[in-house]
Amino acid sequence: MSLLSPRVASVQRKTRETDITLDLTLDGSGQASIATGIGLFDHMLTAFALHSRMDLSLTCRGDLAVDDHHTIEDCAIAIGTALDRALGDRAGIARFGYAYAPLDEALARAVVDCSGRPFARVELGLRRERLGELSCENVPHALASLATAARITLHVDLLTGENDHHRAEAAFKAVALALRAAVARGAGTEVPSTKGVLS
Repeated sequence: MSLLSPRVASVQRKTRETDITLDLTLDGSGQASIATGIGLFDHMLTAFALHSRMDLSLTCRGDLAVDDHHTIEDCAIAIGTALDRALGDRAGIARFGYAYAPLDEALARAVVDCSGRPFARVELGLRRERLGELSCENVPHALASLATAARITLHVDLLTGENDHHRAEAAFKAVALALRAAVARGAGTEVPSTKGVLS
């Protein structure tokens, strides 16, 4: 993939549980159009797009009458898949990124390696069962699912914080900022790995 070629991807994901349409522009301006049927998840993904500077359009019709798990998991998988496709062979990217993001009393740290090897460790310490219609157990699951589908290594920690909304949102913002650094172009035309490939 040429260093200057547009880094875009579209994903159509349809199962018996969800029907997702997604468009991603990696080198965007942070524009977002999100409709998952889960208000707080829409808010988190909008913040993710804004701070990563990716343009993200995502609509999902999911089986919310069951619960929020399938919608959140499949949307995260779709975003990760699009990110992986848009990165192509990953030549010329910075590869590594890290960021801290505060939200009032909460402080999150995210570290990313666009390694081609999927791994996630996400420790948020959320205590509430739900935030609106969003199950707290699905917040770290969303980030881990995104990392797996994107074939990246992701570590996220909450360093401090009391309010679970703040903790969750700080985590999404930190991941967005770390990804923004990791996928940045300008590191030449080579794949940034001693192996010669990131897969």
